[in-house]
Amino acid sequence: MIDTYRGYWQEMEKLYANRDGTGANLKQYAASAALKNATADAKRTHDRGLLNIGDVRISKPTVTKYDAKGEIPTATVSSCLDISQWQTVDADTKKPVTLPSNRLTKYLITSTLEKWPEGWRVTRDNPQGKPC
Repeated sequence: MIDTYRGYWQEMEKLYANRDGTGANLKQYAASAALKNATADAKRTHDRGLLNIGDVRISKPTVTKYDAKGEIPTATVSSCLDISQWQTVDADTKKPVTLPSNRLTKYLITSTLEKWPEGWRVTRDNPQGKPC
């Protein structure tokens, strides 16, 4: 499950780094709201002529809740998401764009994962709005 979570963020890097979204295999790691929201947000970013390049880092991913009783097993993973090395750039020039100086670049996030027949999938992200 943690491997799926790590893979999810690696594929997010690819999705945002390429204007047409090719090269990313997010469906292997995400489904439902997480997949829909990520692809829609990446498209909005690309439609504005922007890319995100660099590294997304996650530290201390921890399973904080696990429920195998329902029809679909679910888990909650909490981690510190570090996007300080994930740079927003102009898609044509690759020059960095100015972003608000007060934005959080290292913050707590919880994600819901579900165990599908194909394996674990991230189905929802919930940024906590708190620095880590």
